[in-house]
Amino acid sequence: MKQKSILLLLVPLYLAFLSGCSTGGSFIANNVTNVELSESNFKIIAENVQGTSEASYIIGFTYSTGNISNTLALVRVGGTAKLYDDAIQNLWSNFKEKYGDTEGRNLVLANIRFDNDMLNLLVYTQTELFITADVIEFVEK
Repeated sequence: MKQKSILLLLVPLYLAFLSGCSTGGSFIANNVTNVELSESNFKIIAENVQGTSEASYIIGFTYSTGNISNTLALVRVGGTAKLYDDAIQNLWSNFKEKYGDTEGRNLVLANIRFDNDMLNLLVYTQTELFITADVIEFVEK
């Protein structure tokens, strides 16, 4: 009888956990375009520009393997599931605040670096993604 009552408690919890939030992602860019930086037709106009994004969940955990961050949780209570997209958008917003509009400029991100900060508690998990890059502008000779 005791095993039945434990089973009756664990099955709904297990099913709720399986139907909860799950997010995973990475920013793996496979560029088809080959950019040659051997000529003096570019300049580095910004170094270490950073963008961030975060999300928080209850009853779950977050882990990272290299540049891939994954979360398995019951409910998202803050942030977004698009951590990589939001971090890149935030990076460009931070760039525009300091260096002006990007419209009509030949800009590219170089030396892209990813960092994750995770907080895992028993009933709460939070992940924050940082993307840092240098911005190169191609100029006419």
